[in-house]
Amino acid sequence: MPKPSQKLFLLDAFALIYRAHFAFIKAPRITSTGINTSAVFGFTNTLLEVLKKEAPTHIGVAFDTPKKTFRHEQFEAYKAQRDAQPEDITIAIPYVKRLLEAMNIPILLVDGYEADDVIGTLARCAAEEGFEVFMMTPDKDYGQLVQEHVYMYKPAFMGKGAEKMGVPEILEKWQIERVDQVIDMLGLMGDASDNIPGVPGVGEKTAQKLIAQYGSMENILARAGEIKGKLGERIRENADQAIMSRELATIDVNVPIPFSAKDLIHEEPDAEKVNALFDELEFRTLRRRVLGDDPISTTATTKQKTTTKDQPGQLDLFGAASNPNIAAFENSTSTNQTEPAPVVYRSIATATHDYQTVDTRELMVSLANYLSQQNEFCFDTETTSLDALQAELVGIAFSYRPGEAFYVPVPEDREQAQAIVEIFRPVFENEAITKIGQNLKYDMLVLKNYDLEIRGPLADTMLAHYLLEPEQRHGMDRLAMNYLQYQPVAIEELIGKKGKNQSTMREVPVHEVTEYAGEDADITLQLHQLLTPELKEKAATKLFEGVEMPLVRVLTAMECEGVRIDTEALAKMSQQLENDIRILETDIFATAETEFNLNSPKQLGEVLFDKMNLVKNPKKTRTGQYATGEDVLSALESEHEIARKILDYRELQKLKSTYVDALPLLINPNTGRLHTSYNQAVTATGRLSSTNPNLQNIPIRTVRGREIRKAFVPRSEEFQILSADYSQIELRIMAAFSGDPSMIEAFNLGRDIHATTASKVFHIPLEEVTSDMRRQAKSVNFGIIYGISAFGLARNLGISRGDAGEIIKAYFEEFPAVKAYMDRVIKEAREREYVETILGRRRYLADINSRNQTNRGFAERNAINAPIQGSAADMIKLAMINIQAFIEKENLRSRMILQVHDELVFDAHREELDFLKSNVEDLMQNALPMEVKMETGIGVGADWLEAH
Repeated sequence: MPKPSQKLFLLDAFALIYRAHFAFIKAPRITSTGINTSAVFGFTNTLLEVLKKEAPTHIGVAFDTPKKTFRHEQFEAYKAQRDAQPEDITIAIPYVKRLLEAMNIPILLVDGYEADDVIGTLARCAAEEGFEVFMMTPDKDYGQLVQEHVYMYKPAFMGKGAEKMGVPEILEKWQIERVDQVIDMLGLMGDASDNIPGVPGVGEKTAQKLIAQYGSMENILARAGEIKGKLGERIRENADQAIMSRELATIDVNVPIPFSAKDLIHEEPDAEKVNALFDELEFRTLRRRVLGDDPISTTATTKQKTTTKDQPGQLDLFGAASNPNIAAFENSTSTNQTEPAPVVYRSIATATHDYQTVDTRELMVSLANYLSQQNEFCFDTETTSLDALQAELVGIAFSYRPGEAFYVPVPEDREQAQAIVEIFRPVFENEAITKIGQNLKYDMLVLKNYDLEIRGPLADTMLAHYLLEPEQRHGMDRLAMNYLQYQPVAIEELIGKKGKNQSTMREVPVHEVTEYAGEDADITLQLHQLLTPELKEKAATKLFEGVEMPLVRVLTAMECEGVRIDTEALAKMSQQLENDIRILETDIFATAETEFNLNSPKQLGEVLFDKMNLVKNPKKTRTGQYATGEDVLSALESEHEIARKILDYRELQKLKSTYVDALPLLINPNTGRLHTSYNQAVTATGRLSSTNPNLQNIPIRTVRGREIRKAFVPRSEEFQILSADYSQIELRIMAAFSGDPSMIEAFNLGRDIHATTASKVFHIPLEEVTSDMRRQAKSVNFGIIYGISAFGLARNLGISRGDAGEIIKAYFEEFPAVKAYMDRVIKEAREREYVETILGRRRYLADINSRNQTNRGFAERNAINAPIQGSAADMIKLAMINIQAFIEKENLRSRMILQVHDELVFDAHREELDFLKSNVEDLMQNALPMEVKMETGIGVGADWLEAH
């Protein structure tokens, strides 16, 4: 038996490589030969750190293999939504393997299994032989493997030290009683990163409650009938999905890989190999750490830049200037640098700052006076709720010089709170002062609760970064770490972790809130000062100031208005759906000639495949249970009517629980209306998204789905719903961008573009075009925008790949300008590595010159689509801005209340209908003038469905 002191470290290679890559995403390390070594450098640093601090006696590094695993066989969509692997990581992997070879550290991999399966298997075997085993990974799923002598080891990252987690820590983290319940939690919650669906609407908190009450997933599903309301319905209708999700999340500990302690012994590195590799990668400092000397390198060296910082000066409460110790961020891609030391993030404990509480009327008046003398200032609200329309002010923080901030506490008493707001009203309403913030829309909505309208220019750091890096995250903490090497205080440090014991900001001592809120305002101001010149450098200032920031005001107004929901109509719809579900259930039982629990995958599988024998060799899950997911049933529906009926049953259940029963629960009790929240900084193309509810996903393809729009009604009898929808906006933009005369003529003369395309592609007169030909041409028209292939078109139309290829070939022969445009866009994208909309909104394409054909093809399709879809987004945003300005200028009673894709919805006063219709149509059609005429369809009705 090994000695108790022997320690085995098992590293999850890809998790650590990806983490290292993204840690350097803002300041990549590039060699003199142009190789991005960020991922290798970060991985090497992490490896050396653990070797030094933990001194493992045994070590191994596990890799995934390119081959699909049993999880892909079980669930085709497993990890399917993941972005293609960045080319820089693809390049880094062989270097990491060479590093491990040079360090004499074994590489562990088994085809058909993932790294976590390999690590799980070896960890169990090693623990049985007496090792202390540490699984080194940031992946939370490994919690299921922890047991006596087997630990999770989360390496140091972003200023936080390494974290070792044994059984007590895992139980505390997940709030469970047994480690095996981690898998049940994962099955219920799902995992978006791996495309594991889980149960819709069940997050960590709900999963914890369910596990605490029922103990296991089996018990939850068996007693799902006891669970009331929407949650119970979701669990019942997604039972098979939950079980499948748990199976996908379960780490296999029976991988066919032998455990050999002697093969994992930590040995000394091969100096010659290390020297050669580090010389190639230009890792001079790391070479000294590994080899303990300084071999002469063949690469050139340059002096590392150094900076000096002024010492902070003395300051009075609001007036005297200071020079706080603020680190500059250098987005450097310079070559041949000496390796920097691992980033040490500054924090409120180490950075020079002066955050003061302003808690008397005299001080507040004085602060307001100083703010009124500034060209710009930053502010941030502290509140009682994340729901801005129900939130109460706890305080407001202000900053107008880096390193300084002032926090104004606001009492709970409404009258006293309003009195404080009034002190700052003149400053907030000053048209000459720029107001800066992070996610300003939230703060503006909160202040609207106090009848305060913010005027003057706006600058939102979240949206500034969104324009600069549309595919990255835009939270203040992440921006602070990337741009300022600063780690802000986490909210949990003040109010505790989420749960029943979490306090509110109002319960936190004022001096602590002053530091927290002051930091938010100060750091946001510093970010603004860094991002503003970068906006100018990337030609995004006009888009920022002319579109995104004015749109913040529009969305604030729309969210504040909300929309009235006919709850009685939804209640009737719910009852009808319930009746239809029961009828379907009876019909299914009659077809199956037996009654069973339709929401039980186990019982359903036994009926379909044991009793009815629908197929000879039915697919099974890893637990031996028959698979009854949508993919299985869809494959059977053409031959067995019961499969179609079960799919219909599930669709009606989802419609009822997700929309019909859910919408009334989202109505604001104070306003009696539904207030969705619009997101400007989510989609990379520039389109808006929405949450609570997600209006973009309200069903429109099925009759029953469209019925939901009936529940969206005007505020009173004096109003009607008006809907204005762009017609074929992306096709029209494609025509304008390509300059194709045939397409432009067809649109401008009001011809049917799909019939026109069919006429040209199939070489027949327009009047002889059949509905099937038009359908095929429509698929081509829209597919071209997304760079559709012959394979994709064949799949969409149900024709052979050869026929699809001939249709695409004929299309480009008839519309050569479109082909020329696509070729030109891709060529320019390869040169610039980005594309842009007509207003200059950029989409960066890191893989456009990739040597990986799949990655390159994906980037090329984005190059074609992004300018078109992004310009459509710009167009409707401009229309919204201009329409809102028109409504306010004319002092109309009508209001713009919803935006869904290319459609705008209004609460239109009956006396203003004609005036509103003509102006909305004009403002939408001319928002972004092009050679191609834009068309809008406008409808009016007693509800959204009738208007649409």
